[in-house]
Amino acid sequence: MRFEETVLKGAWLVAPEPVHDDRGFFARSFCVQEFGARKLETKFVQHSISFSRKRHTLRGIHFQRPPYAEVKIVSCIQGAIFDVIVDLRPGSPTYRQWVAFDLTAQNRLQLYVPKGFAHGHQTLADETTVAYLISEFHVPAAASGIRYDDPLLAIDWPASPSILSDNDRKWPALEPVGIA
Repeated sequence: MRFEETVLKGAWLVAPEPVHDDRGFFARSFCVQEFGARKLETKFVQHSISFSRKRHTLRGIHFQRPPYAEVKIVSCIQGAIFDVIVDLRPGSPTYRQWVAFDLTAQNRLQLYVPKGFAHGHQTLADETTVAYLISEFHVPAAASGIRYDDPLLAIDWPASPSILSDNDRKWPALEPVGIA
């Protein structure tokens, strides 16, 4: 696997290194040794998937408050997404900054999202499936989020959302959220 740290310290793009033959290829998508060598999380207690029927469906922007903050490894296994992370770590030089990546079934990239980050995505294709490795159990009382259209962040989404849940529509702007 190839690891490339993003401009938001602690967040990584992880690419498989496939070994090809006449059948196709084989590649690792996770290795405790390789993640551990970079001091990244290696214990994941949940593996979840989301499926979105329509292009431009928006999910997020979500996080869990401490002490239930979670690490996620996100990959798109069918279709394509515009995947966004926001640094919510007070004191970080990139606090309140965001970055986005296209994760697709074809490029097989994964995004390592560390604790202290919020995460969301918008589908770029119909029939999109996203897989998540998650380091903490879901705790409803710790679940939180920020508005996808928060003017402070000014995220440049590919399109207006075609579908957005009522919960995601109701998240507050970043200013009153904080996660300290």
